[in-house]
Amino acid sequence: MKSTIFRTGVMLIFLALTSALVEAEVKLPAIFSDNMVMQQQTEAAIWGTATANSTVRLTTSWNKRSYSAKAGSDGKWKVKVSTPSAGGPYSITISQGKTIVLKNVLIGEVWVCSGQSNMEMPVKGYRNQPITGSIEYITTSSNPSIRLITVPKVTSLTPLDDFNGSWKLCEPENVSEFSATAYFFGLMLNKTLGIPVGLINTSWGGTRIEPWISEAGFKNFDWVKLPDKSVQQEKLSPQTPTVLYNAMINPIAGYGIRGAIWYQGETNRNEDVQYEKLMPGLALNWRAMWNVGDFPMYYVQIAPFDYGPAGANSAFLREAQLKASTAILNFGMACIMDTGEKDCIHPA
Repeated sequence: MKSTIFRTGVMLIFLALTSALVEAEVKLPAIFSDNMVMQQQTEAAIWGTATANSTVRLTTSWNKRSYSAKAGSDGKWKVKVSTPSAGGPYSITISQGKTIVLKNVLIGEVWVCSGQSNMEMPVKGYRNQPITGSIEYITTSSNPSIRLITVPKVTSLTPLDDFNGSWKLCEPENVSEFSATAYFFGLMLNKTLGIPVGLINTSWGGTRIEPWISEAGFKNFDWVKLPDKSVQQEKLSPQTPTVLYNAMINPIAGYGIRGAIWYQGETNRNEDVQYEKLMPGLALNWRAMWNVGDFPMYYVQIAPFDYGPAGANSAFLREAQLKASTAILNFGMACIMDTGEKDCIHPA
């Protein structure tokens, strides 16, 4: 009997200690993983959760420097690390309880790539809508200096802190499924600059611009009806204002980047007057949320697709995009009137 009690007591103590160790583990959001690219020559933020009020220690291999951060009562912590000129691979060691080592980390240029289907369209193309030269590009795509991560399509009425995903190597099977616009942009940067490039694809076909702006970003746009967060909705439309920012931008907001590219506007084409204001509004909103200055944002003017007689002429939306390009600093437009296709909304 005494032996049974003793064994039970030992087991309870073991379980309690195991539970404490599990609780003490540092947890990182998906944007921080093996194979990631960090923005060069900056103070790059790294954050996560740990035991409430504990101290998290972090060491970067490129300069052997150690950092520490105190977790709050909610367990959240954040630290900024100094990044060198482009290079790698490096590692980052994070400890508080169980040690985490982020491996194969590169330092280079990082870009957020967002919008609707013309940004989402993968390098392999859509059904009956190919990408010119895609087979050759995919089969020759292995490149240790480019890394890819895709944020899954999710909606939320409230800001989320994380998503399901991880940084992927630039290899045929990953490139095939990745945004073509983002990939070719990154490939151009990599070849031109000769340094590592990290691409964050967060896009959703058919979506309007309003879902990609946070609640704080609508203070000057009183014609936009914000959702009632107190009302539970079984199926939240991706067209609802704020819901894509909350789920697909907020989890990466603050990650060290050089800038962002944007390819969207088709779904807002009948509201050119409002879109002319919403476009720079989106850029200013994201810059405020990142809080790292007026980073550049470049966008594609919508293609000259023939929408038919219904609705407004798409030239009005293209004019609105042109006007928006001079509304704020570091806001540039790429015109594709010479390469778009009259009968296909997704130029090959």
